[in-house]
Amino acid sequence: MATYNLNINGTNRQVDVESDTPMLWVLRDHLDLVGTKYGCGIAQCGACTIHLNGNAVRSCSVPVSAVGDQAVITIEGLSETVEKAEHAVQQAWLEHDVPQCGYCQAGQIMNAAALLTRNSNPSDEEIDDAMNGNICRCGTYIRIKAAIKTAASKMS
Repeated sequence: MATYNLNINGTNRQVDVESDTPMLWVLRDHLDLVGTKYGCGIAQCGACTIHLNGNAVRSCSVPVSAVGDQAVITIEGLSETVEKAEHAVQQAWLEHDVPQCGYCQAGQIMNAAALLTRNSNPSDEEIDDAMNGNICRCGTYIRIKAAIKTAASKMS
């Protein structure tokens, strides 16, 4: 085991884990940040999406040893307070009543937030390309796209 000093949601956190432990399990099992969900374990579904230095990554495929001093943001850190969901993407998600079962939504929101950080006014095709790979078994894709467009207008 090794000790890792991580910047999680703006706070320095220390964990003692094996170097190949995926960030998903570091977050959920060692830091009790359970908003990031386990979906497939092979980086195909997007349920485990987090931000690593502002980029959307699948936490199930990122070993803790690869993080270093990069900033990690989880769904819990997207807004200043989890209860208020202040981020424009979270507000748009609620406005468009996106979630049904809700399981994939943290990953969807994190991916959408990363998209809007690098592209403040994405086209339909750019949204489709960016969100490709974030799977929603409930099929709320039309509402997801509408929410991303609403969030983009609120952020600009």
